[in-house]
Amino acid sequence: MDATVEEIGVVVVGALRAAGYLDSTIGQYQKAIKALAGFVEPRGGVYSPALGAVFASLTVSPRTGRFSAQRRFDYRRLVALFDGYLTSGRVELAPRTRGGGGPQPVTDEFVALNAAWEADMAERGLAPATRSAYGRVARSYLTFLESQGSTRLDVVDGASVLAFLESLSSRWAKSSLFWVVSNFRPFLAFTGRADLVDAVNLAGVKRSHGILPVLSDDDQQRVVQACASGRVSARDAAITLLALTTGLRACDIVNLRLADVDWRAQAIGIVQQKTHNPLTLPLPPLVVARLADYVLNERPASGDDHVFLRSKAPHTRLAGHASIYRVTADTFRNAGVTGVKAGTRLLRHSAASRLLRAAVPLPTIAAVLGHASPESTNLYLSVDEARLLKCVLPVPAGARP
Repeated sequence: MDATVEEIGVVVVGALRAAGYLDSTIGQYQKAIKALAGFVEPRGGVYSPALGAVFASLTVSPRTGRFSAQRRFDYRRLVALFDGYLTSGRVELAPRTRGGGGPQPVTDEFVALNAAWEADMAERGLAPATRSAYGRVARSYLTFLESQGSTRLDVVDGASVLAFLESLSSRWAKSSLFWVVSNFRPFLAFTGRADLVDAVNLAGVKRSHGILPVLSDDDQQRVVQACASGRVSARDAAITLLALTTGLRACDIVNLRLADVDWRAQAIGIVQQKTHNPLTLPLPPLVVARLADYVLNERPASGDDHVFLRSKAPHTRLAGHASIYRVTADTFRNAGVTGVKAGTRLLRHSAASRLLRAAVPLPTIAAVLGHASPESTNLYLSVDEARLLKCVLPVPAGARP
């Protein structure tokens, strides 16, 4: 499809307006379109992905002579829309996810092995987050082998596994390497190479069980007050309170749909992404109030039936964990709570600690948090300081100074 920048630009701007983008955002696109037209015109006037790639690389501001992050952002997103339109005939406005899955193998055998591993995980119905974690470390291992000159799995031995883990030690904390090994072991088992599985076990990477961080009672009160007082938007308040009171994972909050909310019973019913277990949770009145306020008064009009949508166009569901973290971090900042990492992990820990202090049995807490095994919930025993102190034996009289 041969088209000028002006012709594609008209289609892009029309799609932006139809999607409800802010005039200020559309203005930024139009500014970039004008710059792209000025770049392409002396080079034949017809837009092509090759010209777009060169244009996107022009990240130095002619005014300051220095790198411009804004210019790079504006040019890259415009070129992505133009290239997508040339390929599909449509303007794809869905937000792009960050990352990209890490390095990809390039040799035929490793590409086929990676594809087979992805297909196996999909066939077994593993949660998307699990598949992403397992797939990333598998691809990292395969690209590591390629960097060492190996292009077939049958020519490598257990030493390659240990060398791969050693190559990660400079970039990963020892406590984090446990998760790498946990995500790596299923792939090695999939290959049918028992010697490689034995090698990863020889690495001796152990899990570190630290005391879980939780919100103090004062900080929790500040967060709840900020959510109740209107200092944060109804959407952000509902998301934060959901995580704080129910311990829902970020993926389950992102995937919550309007049909999952039972307004009469003041409860939600979902199938958890990680465990595929059904879960019904009652909602406290404040959560229901802020959620209703969002759905009735603040939620953008959209054909997307997910509860929580982007506040800026395109009005689709939130992108993922990073979006939820940004929401909770903003809420904490508005509440005046500092010095804590305000993600859903902290809020899950806090929810579990409150249930534990209320003498809720561990199996019930495990069900509420969506743990596949009650064993995972034993970690939360470390946060019940009052009960732990009751387990401390008195110092024998003869040992006292």
